[in-house]
Amino acid sequence: MEASLSGQQPAPFSGKPWLNRYPAGVPAEIDTEKCSSLVEMFEQGVAEFAELPAYSNFGKTLCYRELDRLSRDFAAYLQQGFKLAPGERIALMMPNLLQYPVCLFGALRAGLVVVNVNPLYTARELKHQLSDARASTIVIVENFAHTLTEVLEEVPVKQVILTRMGDHLGPVKGTLLNAVVKYIKKLVPEYHLPAAIRYKTALARGRGLRYTRPDLNGDTLAFLQYTGGTTGRSKGAMLSHRNMLANVEQCLGVYGPVLSRGQEKVVTALPLYHVFALTVNGLLFFRLGAHNLLITNPRDIPGFVRELKGDDFSCITGVNTLFNALVNNADFQGHDFKSLKLTIGGGMAVQRAVAEQWQAITGSRLLEGYGLTECSPLVTVCPYDMDGYNGSIGLPVCSTEVRLVDDNGEEIHLTHTPGEMEVKGPQVMSGYWGQSGEDDGTFHDGWLRTGDIATINEQGFLKIVDRKKDMILVSGFNVFPNEIEDVAMQYPGVLEAAAVGVPHRDSGEMVKLVVVQKPGASLDEKALIGHCRQYLTAYKVPKVIEFRDELPKTNVGKILRRELREAAA
Repeated sequence: MEASLSGQQPAPFSGKPWLNRYPAGVPAEIDTEKCSSLVEMFEQGVAEFAELPAYSNFGKTLCYRELDRLSRDFAAYLQQGFKLAPGERIALMMPNLLQYPVCLFGALRAGLVVVNVNPLYTARELKHQLSDARASTIVIVENFAHTLTEVLEEVPVKQVILTRMGDHLGPVKGTLLNAVVKYIKKLVPEYHLPAAIRYKTALARGRGLRYTRPDLNGDTLAFLQYTGGTTGRSKGAMLSHRNMLANVEQCLGVYGPVLSRGQEKVVTALPLYHVFALTVNGLLFFRLGAHNLLITNPRDIPGFVRELKGDDFSCITGVNTLFNALVNNADFQGHDFKSLKLTIGGGMAVQRAVAEQWQAITGSRLLEGYGLTECSPLVTVCPYDMDGYNGSIGLPVCSTEVRLVDDNGEEIHLTHTPGEMEVKGPQVMSGYWGQSGEDDGTFHDGWLRTGDIATINEQGFLKIVDRKKDMILVSGFNVFPNEIEDVAMQYPGVLEAAAVGVPHRDSGEMVKLVVVQKPGASLDEKALIGHCRQYLTAYKVPKVIEFRDELPKTNVGKILRRELREAAA
């Protein structure tokens, strides 16, 4: 590796230089035993903030007391109606709707393990995740039920709970929304799930059933949160109650000095099935008694901005692509941001131009963070007292150790010198579901290997300079080259294929597919992209295809994706 990628002279450092840079009120360590489980945290929250608004969506608001009642009814039905035992896996497949927090907290209160599922998954992707997690139950929005129909006989799911977009909006508004979604916008493809239980039926039946609080502790598994790991198909990161609680307390440690209990309103445009929004929006702001505004379709920027009109929100989280779309929307630019005190960017790198434009328009600094699903997810954040964008991913959060190692696994003690970042802390997962951990290269001497190459400066600010793994990052979502290539190779006429990420102004990266044709074949780019679209979620589909006579390879035949990335860039 080069001695320095920053142009600055390396200097020795030791210990944790970031602790001296922490702003006022940020502790070096957090108490990981404040609550025994997420259920205890939930119980404390609904008791303290009972009458305050908890979640709003489509103009309907649930207060903390109502969330307590509804999640209790849902938990009772899971326990008594479905006879689910603690530790069984339940999949949640829905966008940001009021049903999500009800089902999330209901499942946790029943002692179940939550498996978050992207509702845009194709049948192939859904089959893999449900089968790998051995999920016995799924809650799914009607809009995506057709995907489940395709694979139901091939997965271990025995019970299906079916909900509709307007199920919490009342008889008039809810019925109208459901009709518009199904019959006017035609967003509900035909499906066949004859044994499914309606969500509203489950709540009604649960109301008359006994709820038994499960025996939970910090080591109890809370989530199987699927990610890519380093290679291959999506893996389930095993996140315990302690992992999630620790990361909530770490978030509270770094952001708490600028937040007030029971007084914040946070905009949740990122999907709660994504670990960033799950922990920060779903759990941290619950812990604070905040009012959470759920945005169901943030891709509809004009509709999103209309939902914000006249709203005095104090916090917002997002990815670079979302912030970029907002700052380029004239109506958003005219919003009153006098209440906005905290903007958090994560999931992908925040671009300088976007951060500076955001700060100029809103008066709020866009604080970038870095995390991994395997870390629940927060590892580093930019401190709240920063003047503006500095190109770093910030400082390690409380109770977190970070080190850089060279290619031989030896720790680097020089500033501005690149090395692979490794992490230790109470938020780090125990391993991947069904895999050994240390043996598969995930851990190195007890440290989680991130696969990211970083540098550190004298104050402890870290900067990502490269990705060791070939993962492609599209709008904050991991895309695995092997998966794209496997699908492409199924198309007649494809001899070899390599997928790489190339820079893209809006999504950070996009997928490029480089293809070698079989002798005599004459492939059409649009047809091949159409083939990929049948088997891959939209963000994974190649946006451009390049045809070559051969692919660059090592002397043992391994495709050199780095060369392809460099050529494309």
